[in-house]
Amino acid sequence: MTAIRQTLEIWIEELKTLVRDEGALIFCVLLPLTYPLAYSWIYNNEVVREVPVVVVDDSNSGLSRKFIQKLDASPDVLVAYRANSIEEGRDHVGHGEAYGIVYFPRDFAVSAGRHEQAHVSVYCDMSYMLTYKAVFQSVTAVADILGNDIKAQLAGNVTLREDEISQKPLDFEEVPIFNTTAGYGNFILPGVLVLVIQQAMLLAVGLLAGTRRERRYCSPHGAVPAVMGKGMAYFMIFTLMLAYTTLAVPRFFGFVMMMHLDDWFLFMLPYTLACVFFSIVLSTFVRYREDVMLIVVFTSIPILFLSGLSWPQSAMPAFWEYVGGLFPSTFGIRGYVRMSSMGADVGDVLPELYAIWIQVAVYGCLAILLTYRTTKRRL
Repeated sequence: MTAIRQTLEIWIEELKTLVRDEGALIFCVLLPLTYPLAYSWIYNNEVVREVPVVVVDDSNSGLSRKFIQKLDASPDVLVAYRANSIEEGRDHVGHGEAYGIVYFPRDFAVSAGRHEQAHVSVYCDMSYMLTYKAVFQSVTAVADILGNDIKAQLAGNVTLREDEISQKPLDFEEVPIFNTTAGYGNFILPGVLVLVIQQAMLLAVGLLAGTRRERRYCSPHGAVPAVMGKGMAYFMIFTLMLAYTTLAVPRFFGFVMMMHLDDWFLFMLPYTLACVFFSIVLSTFVRYREDVMLIVVFTSIPILFLSGLSWPQSAMPAFWEYVGGLFPSTFGIRGYVRMSSMGADVGDVLPELYAIWIQVAVYGCLAILLTYRTTKRRL
């Protein structure tokens, strides 16, 4: 009964401390509420349209003009400038006025007329992957269309049906699955939403831990009630934040969401618990309030890559696989993406679920042990 009373006292005390500390309150409430909205709003369009490019037409032929006309008519590319040389086109790209150069050599139409392979050079600004994708794919699509027209002309067909067969001997239908919009938002947002909760919790818990160390505060309660009481406070707040972030935000912006509510409870609640104990463990190494901010800024992008969202998990070296397994977000992102974007249920993500429960047990024991050692040293 004493341990239960102490746990409840620490729970209430931790909630009061969170409310009084403006920095911790921002990370607990304001950051999870606003950051997913801002990130989702930025990528809500999914794809970029009318990307300006520069055309350098040394061919000045009917075929090159037809190519430019079709390229400008595509939804993703806008022929904004015409230059006399590639160097002039590079000036437009360097000043941020365009994101690519399409170059037609002098022998472009001549090579096509001689039944030789004609070449179109595309120079893209690789600083922005979305604009690079739009320019490159648009030029490739137009090249395929004109190439098919040339093949049909050379075939000497009589009917339109024969032209269709010459242009496309093997017909296929492209049906995108999972990321049906082929957009960046549906690709990256699910992982970011899960990672936000872990990083926000780490900021809040570490900030309060740094404050206590700066003030040399020592709790009179035992290690187990201290960890359980703090864990209850953070679990209560961040469960609500996680439900808002992973269930409500995708629906606000129309992103793919195929996750069922019962699967969410079975998977995301232990994930929240793992993040709680993980944050308490790391907070024992925070000496000053500012330290945790540096940790989060330094680790956020690497943790996202280690989850296998941006870089394929199958191509990841074994060492980095083990490093990624230290973070709850790694398994949380993998499981959430498969359930929300691919329609999997909790039975399909059992390896990730088991890994999260192992983290709950390991980090829970470590949190109690480190809290006990810290309290003992201060005494």
